[in-house]
Amino acid sequence: MTWQVPIEFKSVTKSYGSYLALDDMTLTVESGEIFGFLGPNGAGKTTAIRILTGFLNPTDGSAHVFGMNSWMETVNINRRIGFVPDLSSLYDNSTGIELLEYFGSLHGGLNRPNLNTLSDSLKLSHEDLNRKIRQYSHGMKRKLAIIQAMQHQPDLLIMDEPTQGLDPLTQIALFGVLKTFSNNGGTIFFSSHVLSEVENLCERVAIIREGKLIVIEKIKELKSRKRRVAKIRFKNEIPSNFDLQGLTIISRDNNEFLLSIDHNINPFIKFLGNYQVENLSIEEPSLEDIFLDYYQDPNQDDLSL
Repeated sequence: MTWQVPIEFKSVTKSYGSYLALDDMTLTVESGEIFGFLGPNGAGKTTAIRILTGFLNPTDGSAHVFGMNSWMETVNINRRIGFVPDLSSLYDNSTGIELLEYFGSLHGGLNRPNLNTLSDSLKLSHEDLNRKIRQYSHGMKRKLAIIQAMQHQPDLLIMDEPTQGLDPLTQIALFGVLKTFSNNGGTIFFSSHVLSEVENLCERVAIIREGKLIVIEKIKELKSRKRRVAKIRFKNEIPSNFDLQGLTIISRDNNEFLLSIDHNINPFIKFLGNYQVENLSIEEPSLEDIFLDYYQDPNQDDLSL
C-alpha cells in the first residue's frame, strides 16, 4: 500500500443553511503524531470529526484518511481507524464483553491479549465486562468505548473529548495508554477543551474558532512567542533601571520585582549576572494562556504553519 498521511482536510466547508459550521478548513496530520484539536463547545470540532469519520458529507472540499475519501470510502477507512465519539451510545442490553466481541468480529476477531492489556490499564475488570452495560456508570461506559476503539490495534485513533466522565487516576492511565500507542507508530487525533491534557500529550495543535482554523503550530513554538512572568528578589543592590528591550515592570515591593519578559530571556539572564539575586522564578506560559489570547483577541487570526 502506498504510504499516505493519516489525515488531510482540503478546504473543507460545512454549512447548515446560513450557519457556517466549518469555514474552508485545511489541515494535515502526520504519521505518529498526537495531534490536539482545540476549541470551546460549538467551535466546529465535532463537525470536523464527523466529516472525517464519514458521518457527514462536507458542503465543499474533502477530507481524506490514509488517502481515502472519508465520505466515499468509509468501509475501507473503518478497517484502519478506532473512533471514540463525544457521546458513546452503547448497546445497553449487552454485556461489555459481548459488545467488544461484536466489534472485534468486524475486524477479523477479538484480539484477546490487547483487550486484556487495555482492560487492566483502564481498570475495567473481568466482572465489569460480564455485567450488562445498562448497569455501567458514565465513566465505565467511557472506558468501554475507548477499549472498543483500540482493541483491534488501529493505525489511527480519533477521539472526541476522550476524558469526559473519567476520574483523575483513569485519565492518567489513559494518557499512558495513548503514549504507548503513539510510541508504537499509531497516530492520534483528538479534540478537547481540557487544555492541560492537550499540553501533556501533544506536540502540535490546531485552534478553531467559530468554524475557522486560526492557528496550527507546535506547542513549543506557540509558547516561545508568549511573554513570560518573572519574580525576582535582589539580595543587596537593586538595579537603578531595567533598560532592556522587551522587559516591563509589573509591580515592585522593596527589593522584589514582578516583571513581564519578551520571549527571549537570555539578555535578562545576562543582565542579572551583575547583581546578587536572592530568589528568581520565571513562569512559562501555559497552553491555556495562549488559547485565551487567541479567543479574546478578535484580530489575532494569523495562521501559523
